[in-house]
Amino acid sequence: MATRQSFTAAQVLTAAEQNALATAMIAINAQTGTTYTTVLADDGKLITCSNASAISVTIPPNSSVAYGIGTQLNFAQLGAGQDTLVAGAGVTLNSSGAKLKLKDQYAVATCVKTDTNTWFVVGNLSA
Repeated sequence: MATRQSFTAAQVLTAAEQNALATAMIAINAQTGTTYTTVLADDGKLITCSNASAISVTIPPNSSVAYGIGTQLNFAQLGAGQDTLVAGAGVTLNSSGAKLKLKDQYAVATCVKTDTNTWFVVGNLSA
């Protein structure tokens, strides 16, 4: 999903374009461990993290996972263990106040790729 499709009025959609629309409903990637490194297939998904212990979620460098500019990674903390977003080698995660931890249970956050190894992080975050 690295490239978002656009359509014109009266356009007849191909099967591939229809499949792209069908995936517009957010898919869920449920994680229950204490560490997770995002993968290319996570683009546009909601990554849920559920564990009683703290969870580290790493956003890898472009050299490891070549997400397209504009990629969105969505996170939800379902368990009591606090989720921390971690920058992989050479990655910059920019957020207001340098906050990179989901605040508490049921908090959500989104990372948006804005440059090769640069992401913008928004959501219910704490320091």
